[in-house]
Amino acid sequence: MLLHAVGRAFVAALLALSAALAAAQAPSPHEIRIPPWFVETLLDFREDVADAAKEKKRLLVYFGQDGCPYCKQLMETTFVETRIADKARKNFVAVALNLWGDREVTWIDGKRMSEKELGRLLKVQFTPTVLMFDEKAQVIARLNGYYPANRLEAALDYVAARLETKLTLAEHLNTATKDAASPTLNAQPFLLPPPHDLAALLKRSDKPLLVLVERKACASCDELHREGLRRPEVAALLKRFNVVQLDAAAATPLVAPDGARTDARTWTRQLALPYAPSLVFFDGSRGEVFRVEAYTRPFHLAAALDYVASRAYREQPSFQRFIQARAEHMRERGQAVELWK
Repeated sequence: MLLHAVGRAFVAALLALSAALAAAQAPSPHEIRIPPWFVETLLDFREDVADAAKEKKRLLVYFGQDGCPYCKQLMETTFVETRIADKARKNFVAVALNLWGDREVTWIDGKRMSEKELGRLLKVQFTPTVLMFDEKAQVIARLNGYYPANRLEAALDYVAARLETKLTLAEHLNTATKDAASPTLNAQPFLLPPPHDLAALLKRSDKPLLVLVERKACASCDELHREGLRRPEVAALLKRFNVVQLDAAAATPLVAPDGARTDARTWTRQLALPYAPSLVFFDGSRGEVFRVEAYTRPFHLAAALDYVASRAYREQPSFQRFIQARAEHMRERGQAVELWK
């Protein structure tokens, strides 16, 4: 019993430290204002799914944290735009959770836990994360990170129209959203030329592999190359990777990390990436170790690269805790921490 008590005390100390780091992530004010059409429930998701179904709606669950600029953009800008807010209010019962919160929730399997424990169970690595459920309490859409307004609206339409039996979310988003953007992929000097044998590359190199999965006419892809990949800190971190660029719509031959002969279109479809650009990281025999599949500003892009390049993912399974500790170290060294710029 004493050992259990000591263990609980140790875990409590770690959680307190994590909460302190979370609070230090951004200058005040930290609090994210939740739109008034989000509802307060007893946080029993079995009941919430059933109650939503009675109203011919579906359940939407948001994970966020104070000080998160992406959460602020989603909740205080995107979700207050009249068209998107009206669609969400009409078709969903929306519930907000705090990634570091202590409120008790009951998950769909009946297990009770705190908000932060549920976040760990669901491996929430990015905020915001949005989960959308069907009437059988199955998650049919998961947005791991911030989506610009047009893509979020398309995701809401997908779930509201019950399209999950007809096509995947990725397939829907790729056809439902059109950007005014470059008709070709962006070139970079650090990109390895084809043909791509990813299995051989992982075997012969000690560097982790970064696969950039992009599409033509993709405004977010253009922004990634125009802003994120050109930042000095990002450029320095990229030298620690082998970097391959794939067109998710092209039948370009490649050898996948597991040695299977396939093509870019087939393989990236298997990865089920709903967003372009997506960054998928592989590290030797460990296979895929991390991915970024949402809109990402340069600070978090650099943090993702650092997380894998330093192999911190091996010791710290929570990317959010890694980000918070990294930001705190930067501030201690007198460096500016710009989460959105």
